[in-house]
Amino acid sequence: MKTFLANFYYSFPIQLLLLHFRKTQILLVFWLILFLTITGNFMKLFGANTLFLSPEYLGTVNPAGAAIVGVAIGVFIMSWNITTFIMHSNRFRFLATTSKPFLKYCLNNAIIPIVFLLVYFGKTYNYATHDELIPFTEFLLIVLGFCGGLFLLLLISFAYFFTADRRIIRNFKPRLMELENRRLPKSSSKKEFGLPVRFYLNSYFRFKQARRVDHYSLSFLDDIFKRHHFSAMATMLMAFIFMILIAFFLDDPIFQVPAAASILILFAILTAVIGALSYFLKSWTILFVIGIYLILNILYQYNIIDPRNKAYGLDYSNKERPAYTLQNLQRLNSPEKVEADKTNMIQILENWKKNQSEEKPLMVVFNFSGGGLRGASFSMDILQNLDSLSEGTLMKKTFLMTGASGGMLAAAYYRQLSLLKNQGEQIDLYDEKYVDNISEDLLNPVFSAMIARDLIAPVQKFSLGHNRYTKDRGYAFEQKLNENTGGILDKDLNYFKQYESRADIPLMILNSVITRDFKKLVIGTQPMSFMMQSEYKDSSNKMVGPDAIDFSALFKNEEPMNLRMLTALRMNASYPYVLPGVWLPSDPVIDVMDAGLKDNTGQEASLRFLYAFKDWINTNTSGILIIQIRSRQKGSWGDKFENGGIQQMLTRPMTMMQTNLFMLQDYIQNDEFSYIQDAFKVPLNRVAFMYIPEKEESGATVNFHLTAIEKMEVKSSLNRANNQEAFKQILQIWKAPK
Repeated sequence: MKTFLANFYYSFPIQLLLLHFRKTQILLVFWLILFLTITGNFMKLFGANTLFLSPEYLGTVNPAGAAIVGVAIGVFIMSWNITTFIMHSNRFRFLATTSKPFLKYCLNNAIIPIVFLLVYFGKTYNYATHDELIPFTEFLLIVLGFCGGLFLLLLISFAYFFTADRRIIRNFKPRLMELENRRLPKSSSKKEFGLPVRFYLNSYFRFKQARRVDHYSLSFLDDIFKRHHFSAMATMLMAFIFMILIAFFLDDPIFQVPAAASILILFAILTAVIGALSYFLKSWTILFVIGIYLILNILYQYNIIDPRNKAYGLDYSNKERPAYTLQNLQRLNSPEKVEADKTNMIQILENWKKNQSEEKPLMVVFNFSGGGLRGASFSMDILQNLDSLSEGTLMKKTFLMTGASGGMLAAAYYRQLSLLKNQGEQIDLYDEKYVDNISEDLLNPVFSAMIARDLIAPVQKFSLGHNRYTKDRGYAFEQKLNENTGGILDKDLNYFKQYESRADIPLMILNSVITRDFKKLVIGTQPMSFMMQSEYKDSSNKMVGPDAIDFSALFKNEEPMNLRMLTALRMNASYPYVLPGVWLPSDPVIDVMDAGLKDNTGQEASLRFLYAFKDWINTNTSGILIIQIRSRQKGSWGDKFENGGIQQMLTRPMTMMQTNLFMLQDYIQNDEFSYIQDAFKVPLNRVAFMYIPEKEESGATVNFHLTAIEKMEVKSSLNRANNQEAFKQILQIWKAPK
């Protein structure tokens, strides 16, 4: 037994595994990320596990997409083998005297890849059949596609290395024969020849005793390995070129490979780069990386390289940019400008009133919460049902729509569908296909572009009007959203301005958060300086300036009405890291992110608007109905209050703001709502629809992908008691005597 355990411990697979944990921990991080991702323990909130367990290609989960992911996993596995072979082959010199040494290395280095594949298949089966509701026969085809791609890549790789082996053996065979009978002096240290290995797995999957190599010179063995190293590096160069090609042709659907494949190939390239740096630079590696970082930082600071995302349609060519200073921001909402903007908005209010059938109509205002595609799908379902209950008059009754992220995607889509229907197009507003359209995946193209374009080849440009912009994951998001919605939102703000001015469609306010000082950027087709803080009650506030900025006023010389509606929606939904922050041409430069960071429901914006026109509302309406569509439950009592242990105790001071952000917003907005009621003589009603999952653990995730079971879950939430009660309340308010 003792002998068996000793042989097991000194077998090549076990020695390799232990060596990885001792010497190449940084490369094991990639495997750790992959394991945590597919098991749902890393970035599940962003839908990372979905990218691997349900890889989409050409809009569906199919064998072709699975085959591409299989090829990509094969590339990563080969990169792992190649890199560690280069780094560690000198420790296992007996391989130099075997036939097909690289193949034998891969076989003995397969413990981690095999365990990963087993876990991956298990998780994929559960996800595909339970979450995506894919039939078992279809799942088998997907698995066959994956295995076909993986085996094809491995076959091509080993065929290449077999050819390299034959060339190496042909060149070194005379020297091998010459050295067979030569031995080094017995005093030579065995440690020169690497770690002890007694047995290794051969090409026939049998364990074979390792051959002694102490009669070969170190320089000779190194020569053999260097020939393999050259072949190995050539394969990684081909992988890098492949990713660049993918980036340049990413607009073609055929080249929009599953995001999981892009991530895996990126990991393969990073693995190779880290290995190469460690192999060639050794102890200089850290200094080299620091040097590269400093050089890139200097190039970025002097605008020699500029990876930042821009607002498509906005003119960035002006040399004299608007000053983002306290004095300039205060000038944007001077009393004269505020009065002029109010006069313009009152005319729009009058136009809206003329379109109503009552002398004093009920004003409907919508607040849409963020929540990725969960929020979009839930909002679209609610809008269709409310429009049906109102007998097709919902958009006519509604004056204002505001909110954040996914909810606003649905709001903009439904508003435009309603406009097109009123213009005579054959559109059934209650068709479920529109819910399906707004629920279509946006995550895969974003992550694919992040890898292929943002990180590998960030050089492609596109033109919009007379301006040019860089193609990145923000561009990919807009293109996919445009495709999912049939191209009807591919307009600039000028297009919507005329319809909002006549009150043919509800007014829409799209907010973003300026990351420099957390002020709100208000984007709309109309001048809205009244949405900025106006008069100050004490002198200290003058040092702060307005807490909201009218986008069109600040960038009046940068063609603000040419801003693409898809871009305005993206700026409203730029969740950190998933989508890029959008930088704007001010001096100094500012950048904006998701509106949900400050006002996730849009209530604060709508209350500020209503307060600005309280006199007109009191005189001309019978009341206000604020309809909130929330993709999360209000309050915190639906969560489990459990002791998270020492980790929670250590991290709570740093994360308490993040974890309680939306609840904090609710507390503040409840106060605002209670205070503002005193300003109105007419009734001010608020009714909330909330997505509350049947079971917390099976609720739809908040990202840009919904599984089949999640779509059904969101749909079924309309029938739950809280939402049925909300429908009844709205009907009562609509039917109440005016």
